[in-house]
Amino acid sequence: MQTLNSLEPVIDVQNLDHYFGYGQLKKQVLFNINITINAGEIVIMTGPSGSGKTTLLTLVGGLRSAQSGSLQILGKELCNASAKQLTQARRNHGYIFQAHNLHGSLTAIQNVRMGLEVHPKISPQEMLMRSQKMLEEVGLGERLNYYPDNLSGGQKQRVAIARALVSNPKIILADEPTAALDKQSGRDVVELMQKLAKEHGCTILLVTHDNRILDIADRIVYMEDGHLIRDGVSVMSS
Repeated sequence: MQTLNSLEPVIDVQNLDHYFGYGQLKKQVLFNINITINAGEIVIMTGPSGSGKTTLLTLVGGLRSAQSGSLQILGKELCNASAKQLTQARRNHGYIFQAHNLHGSLTAIQNVRMGLEVHPKISPQEMLMRSQKMLEEVGLGERLNYYPDNLSGGQKQRVAIARALVSNPKIILADEPTAALDKQSGRDVVELMQKLAKEHGCTILLVTHDNRILDIADRIVYMEDGHLIRDGVSVMSS
């Protein structure tokens, strides 16, 4: 059951411009981006390298502040947001990256538990319980105490998915989550993301160059040279 008003988008980007650098080195990298994503949608963003996909993802994720236009996430305006406002916004998100970004000195369950560290009201016991449950959901219940070096690439990415989902985020942001995986592992990972997102009622915005996984999307958006060129419905949904 969705907790948000179905008429209120989870992600609402309007007339968004973004620049890197200052003065003579200032360069515009996003141009008049407009996109609305509703609760429970899986949206894949694709396009050539350097087209602005990851930049847009980091703005939506509150990893940097939007500069011009409107960027509303869960009803909160993040354009020109303060560092404190961005930190608060990030608590609603789960992140999955191409490099799984696991800490090699921590076990699988310790890595997943890190996804709860920014939530101060959760007790250590509950953190452990939720981390174990999430690893069981991604099929790693037998590898709770394995270190990353003892896991395959697909298993590491499953740990990363568990870490992203353990805090029950409303939004999952994924940047090339299958890039380092073989065809079957990549497929397994995105199907797992799709299944868990639907079960947990969260929205996914996923950046990829991998044409083999486009069919999991409710919508595919295409970016090129900082412009959102197409915003359409996936073949599987039409």
